[in-house]
This record gives sequence, structure tokens and C-alpha cells, in this order.
Amino acid sequence: MTYPIPEIAVENISVTYSNTRLALYNTSCHVKPGTITALVGPNGCGKSTLFKSIMGFLKPTQGHVTIAGQSVQQAQKKQLMAYVPQADEVDWNFPVSVFDVVMMGRYGYMNLLRIPSQKDRRLVMESLERVNLVEFRHRQIGELSGGQKKRAFLARALAQEGKIILLDEPFTGVDIKTEKSIIDLLVQLRDEGHTILISTHDLASISTFCDRTILLNRTVLAEGYTADTFTEENLVMTFGGLPVASLEKLSSHYQQQPNSLEVDK
Repeated sequence: MTYPIPEIAVENISVTYSNTRLALYNTSCHVKPGTITALVGPNGCGKSTLFKSIMGFLKPTQGHVTIAGQSVQQAQKKQLMAYVPQADEVDWNFPVSVFDVVMMGRYGYMNLLRIPSQKDRRLVMESLERVNLVEFRHRQIGELSGGQKKRAFLARALAQEGKIILLDEPFTGVDIKTEKSIIDLLVQLRDEGHTILISTHDLASISTFCDRTILLNRTVLAEGYTADTFTEENLVMTFGGLPVASLEKLSSHYQQQPNSLEVDK
């Protein structure tokens, strides 16, 4: 029996920052094509670090990431991935219109002069329509509400036409109505063939729309179908932290025996 190549394959990666802080240890997970997968864990558990490793913004200390069987660099050149960042990663005071933010999703298709084509403009307008922001297209991005800002960056991801979309904490700072509209759009995109990875520490709605779940706390503790993975035992283990004496001990262990860590359940 043959199995489809995972859209995202993370194989035994570890990430250590320059201050020797170990952010991820021996982390492996797979995101299946045509699914919505939740990456779940407490604040500071390594979700954003894993996202940055998948996007190629960070280079793992060990291990590797492949996108649809290709290197991250190849996937970037082919515009396979689109990224919706956390709000605190964006300079909201930078003077740029909503239309121009969404147009940034087309930069990978333009020449050095970045002169948009008729197709670029059409895709930007279509993306704005899908997130109900057409009437705000000339407004400065910093003038939007929290939910509108999230939708603007989701429109940028749509304009990029990436088959894989990563969303880092998209529900932080948005109201229930906006959260529902984002979820409805993500489900539509999945049904159209997109693969979606969403990081969150909000457990309330995951089981209602996420096909699969990855539980993370410095390493992957469990992954699989949401109904099987989203159990009380697994959540207690994840949000209680890794059962090791201290992060310093883990960092020392990593330096000496990078493949021998065991997580007791």
C-alpha cells in the first residue's frame, strides 16, 4: 500500500537559540494533505519556533523539514506556503494600506520592480472579497480592528495562492463572530484542496473543525486524528509541561545524547 507524501514532514528537529535556550527537542510530526491540523500547546512551548522552522526563517540545530517531498527552499521558490503571523510580529504603525498588504502576497510572482499585473490586482480583490474587507481596502492597516487585521493577513495568504497555509495564533484578540468567520473560511479552503496548519493554545473550538491535532511542549507528545489525540490524559501531559527535572537538565542531555530523550507518560 502506498501513502501520500505528507505536505509537511518535520523529522527529528531541535532548535537552540543563541542564548543556548533549547526551544525544540527531537521534534517530529507530519501534516497530511487536504487537512486542517491544529498545533496545540501552552505559551512558550515552541509553536512559533516550529512554524519558523517550517517556513525556513530558522535553521534547526539538527533534523530537517520537507514540504511536499521538497526542501523548504524549493517550496519557497514555488510559492507553496503562505504564512499568517501573530499580531505582535507586525509593525502596525507602518504606513501601508490594506490593499497593499494583500498585494504583498503577490510579490513572489513579480519582477524586481514589483509592478502588479492585471492578474495580481484581480487576485487581491478576490482575496479581499473572501474575507469581507473590500470596503476597507484603502484604509491604513493600523486603523483596522484586531479581527480585521487577521482577515487582512489571511487575504494576503490567499493572494499568494499557496496550497499550504500556516496560521500562527489566528484567534488571539478576535471576537467570537470573527473567529467563526475565519473557521468557516478555513473549512472552505480545506474542501478546495488546501492544507492548513494552525497553532493555538485555545482549546475551545479545535474539535469542531480540526481534522488532526499535534500536541507540543518542546517536543511532540502526541499526534493523530483529533478525536483520538485530544484526550484529557494527553492535554494534562501537554499543558503540565515535559516531565523532566528542568530545562537546563534537558539542554545538557541534548548536548551529550541528542537522540536518547524519553518522555514518560
